Amino acid sequence: MPRVLLIEDDAAVRDGVTLALRRRGHEVAAAASGEEGLAVLPVFRPDIVLLDLMLPGKDGFQVCRLIRAERQLPIIMLTARGDDLDVVLGLEAGADDYIVKPARGEVLEARIRAVLRRTALPADGAPAVEPGPAPVETYGELAIDRAGLVVGKGGQDLALAPSEMKLLLFLSATPGQVFSRQQLLEHVWEHSYHGDARLVDACVMRLRTKIEDTPRSPRYVQTVRGFGYRFGPL
Repeated sequence: MPRVLLIEDDAAVRDGVTLALRRRGHEVAAAASGEEGLAVLPVFRPDIVLLDLMLPGKDGFQVCRLIRAERQLPIIMLTARGDDLDVVLGLEAGADDYIVKPARGEVLEARIRAVLRRTALPADGAPAVEPGPAPVETYGELAIDRAGLVVGKGGQDLALAPSEMKLLLFLSATPGQVFSRQQLLEHVWEHSYHGDARLVDACVMRLRTKIEDTPRSPRYVQTVRGFGYRFGPL
């Protein structure tokens, strides 16, 4: 089962989430502050991080950026509010998803599994990988190795967060095809309900800063106003 690092300062929430996840077979390390969580991270080596935004000392936004600077671990934000600026800022800081507290154990489990599936599976619509080395797809200066889950630009590998990688793999599997935000939520984030378009927009913004020469004039991940996003045409 995935190893979960929980960083949450509210003792009641921390104990409740820890108990719910352990009952489902997860190994959980719990930290009461951002500083404690960052210290535990290299020792515990989690598969995913559940991160509260409102922490004493280093807040969740700072912790998220620090983790992203060193590792591409999946990060799910825990927030007491789901409709305010905090969510947007957390997504822009590098979180892959968010959960509004309080959350039931089955909700936590479902979202953890969905986020982790993005790191392990090729994008929907991508061709099955045959035995032996697969060809690397090249689009301008961008090179995409679907089998190895490696993206490079100008000969340098790019550090993409899990949601950024899955989004790029999904869009580039069918260049020129336009997908709505809701379609992307269903295929990339695996949200079958009417999800939050901010997840998509924030991920696109982060991805563009890494793959585009000029993020405001993108070549690769393009906006089709009133419809959604597409990959190219270059």
